[in-house]
Amino acid sequence: MKLLVVDGNSILNRAFYGIKPLTTKDGQFTNAIYGFLTMFDRIKADVKPDAVAIAFDLKAKTFRHKMYDLYKANRKGMPEELHQQMAPLKELLTDLGYRIVTCEGYEADDILGTLSKACGTSTVR
Repeated sequence: MKLLVVDGNSILNRAFYGIKPLTTKDGQFTNAIYGFLTMFDRIKADVKPDAVAIAFDLKAKTFRHKMYDLYKANRKGMPEELHQQMAPLKELLTDLGYRIVTCEGYEADDILGTLSKACGTSTVR
């Protein structure tokens, strides 16, 4: 079985900053959702997985924050225009049948590494 595990936050951020702002008629931003789905479809076409899991970060602090108070201290917060696209994207992905994976205290890339190791591979793209 070929499992594709995706860092949802990483792709969503790339999409948000890589595509000019797009909105619906009522002003809802959609550029990150559109870009995410475009990139995700391309990855799926290239990999041809049997199953897909999409990992997302949670807002809660991770074990790294507990180890080092200044972890990501200089990083800007998520822009509101991006934040408001997160819930609709997750709902859409769930409706399309994809498994959303989160774990309080861990980041999406930690989840990817764990799933990859559990499947007996170290191939992470």
